[in-house]
Amino acid sequence: MMKPPLALAGVVRLRRELVAEGMTDDQIARLVRAKALTRIRYGAYVPTSVWLQATEEERHRLLCRAVVARADPMTALTHVSSVVERCVPVWGFDLGVVHTTRLGADRAGRKLADWTPHRGVLGDDDVEELHGLTISTAARSAFEVTTITGIEPALVVVNRLLHARAMTLQDLEHQVEAHADWPGSLTATIVLRLADARLESVGEDRFSYVTYTQGLPRPEPQWEVRDENGTLVARLDFAWPDHGVFVEFDGRMKYERYRRDGETLEEFLMREKRREELVCQLTGWTCIRVTWADLARPERLAARIRAVFESRRREGRRLGA
Repeated sequence: MMKPPLALAGVVRLRRELVAEGMTDDQIARLVRAKALTRIRYGAYVPTSVWLQATEEERHRLLCRAVVARADPMTALTHVSSVVERCVPVWGFDLGVVHTTRLGADRAGRKLADWTPHRGVLGDDDVEELHGLTISTAARSAFEVTTITGIEPALVVVNRLLHARAMTLQDLEHQVEAHADWPGSLTATIVLRLADARLESVGEDRFSYVTYTQGLPRPEPQWEVRDENGTLVARLDFAWPDHGVFVEFDGRMKYERYRRDGETLEEFLMREKRREELVCQLTGWTCIRVTWADLARPERLAARIRAVFESRRREGRRLGA
């Protein structure tokens, strides 16, 4: 029951277009004051009704169109802007800033509050067309992201692109090798080591990163649980089979993705509870529920997980005695 994406074609209108259609600056200003139009940057407007219903990512895509419309014709969306244009989830970025690079030019341009032009030569093999815009390829944009952010946001981007099958890990490795002299090579190297296409959400990406930074054993993602007849009853977000512990991430995306048509949130949660109980009965394992708030306190989350590990270890000793 996820909200369908907005249709963005032709939504952004430049001042020069509105004037060419017969409107005056005073009329445009009156439409803005009446909240019929919203100015998203200097000289660029969208219908307020569209802006209000747009997600943060859709607003970024609208801003991208406003920037590109007034930029050099050889300008391509790159870095995180290229990723967002693919409708691939990101985390930890300021989506009020558009990132671009000019094709065939090893120079950037003046940085603005809502626009960061980057240096770096883009060849024909580095770009593609999508939704009427020129954007950097998935692997190129994934590498670009590692040069402007930390490991965790970059890992989210790489995992989401891998999971969407927009690129392969080998594609990214080739980009890293080809740009070994660029800043951010250490970030790219670590991200390559941690990347996992099996992870299905930003929350899972971030939890995986917590296990890395907190020195926890690396869990197995998408662990399958079957009943006595071999029928698949659940795929767990993460599991530590040796410890008898599994993790389920509670996030909005899970509710939106797995709720059945006509099912209320309460009905969905009850069905999830029954599923968890069945998994515990079949495996004898302990479930740890993780939320977005938990990810903001990684040390505390790691301590809770270690405490469950220790409790399971003591229980195993007691039963074996």
